[in-house]
Amino acid sequence: LHRRYGLWFRLRKLILWLLGVYIAIPFLVKLCPAIQAKLVFLNFVRVPYFIDLKRPQDQGLNHTCNYYLQPEEDVTIGVWHTVPAALWKNARGKDQLWFEEALGSSHPVILYLHGNAGTRGGDHRVELYKVLSSLGYHVVTFDYRGWGDSVGSPSERGMTYDALHVFDWIKARSGDNPVYIWGHSLGTGVATNLVRRLCERETPPDALILESPFTNIREEARSHPFSIYRYFPGFDWFFLDPITTSGIKFANDENVKYISCSLLILHAEDDPVVPFHLGKKLYNIAATSRSFRDYKVQFVPFHTDLGYRHKFIYRSPELPRILR
Repeated sequence: LHRRYGLWFRLRKLILWLLGVYIAIPFLVKLCPAIQAKLVFLNFVRVPYFIDLKRPQDQGLNHTCNYYLQPEEDVTIGVWHTVPAALWKNARGKDQLWFEEALGSSHPVILYLHGNAGTRGGDHRVELYKVLSSLGYHVVTFDYRGWGDSVGSPSERGMTYDALHVFDWIKARSGDNPVYIWGHSLGTGVATNLVRRLCERETPPDALILESPFTNIREEARSHPFSIYRYFPGFDWFFLDPITTSGIKFANDENVKYISCSLLILHAEDDPVVPFHLGKKLYNIAATSRSFRDYKVQFVPFHTDLGYRHKFIYRSPELPRILR
């Protein structure tokens, strides 16, 4: 009996401790909004951990060059440029100047904006670069300030400005070649911020591709399957308001009302990170927006049975046809 009582006492103590932590976390987040910002960006999570971002060839990207650009003073971002597979042999051993000049070749360019966590060398991202390269695209991607080996502090404004700087850098070298913008997950928020700004200054891209997009960061946080506090009393006040306080909105639903270029949305029905219904809702907003009345807006769902989830749409054998 004494042994059982001791076990129950320890178990009860553990339960009370866990309950205390569970209750304390919302107050901690409310008092320190920077915590919630870090959970949105997850820029401190570097996966894979042991790769050298200066050597994209270690990831099988033998026709890729690593650059460093400086969008602002005290900010440096790491960039990868993968040339079309048709230029693979010519690219061997070439320097940065050759790769920059290659952007002027008769091949379209995709500026890829990745999601939170990891780096430009993430496994699923590398596989997408390979697919797009095989289809004849230049692929330019980068790590936002604060990600990977890029220098600076992350913020929505900073991420958007980094993307704008890289877009302008591409346009200065690509001549009349089409330039498309592809955003994935959190990168869709950066992408619509960027394209809205480009449309406002009357220099829109040739098309916008959103893979696994959400409507806005508040709805995404509220719908996120990993949010164990979604039914917690005062969830919005404790968790969503600090996101807004940190200046993080990523308002895709508002941005699409000001975008004037072709739009393609890709979303897997079994996406466990950004629920499928948010991508569909964003499409419905865009499809009825007057800004898209002269442009094609298309939504392509991928059935649950395909198992593409959040990161594996690149595996679809239909992707070349869809992009065409």
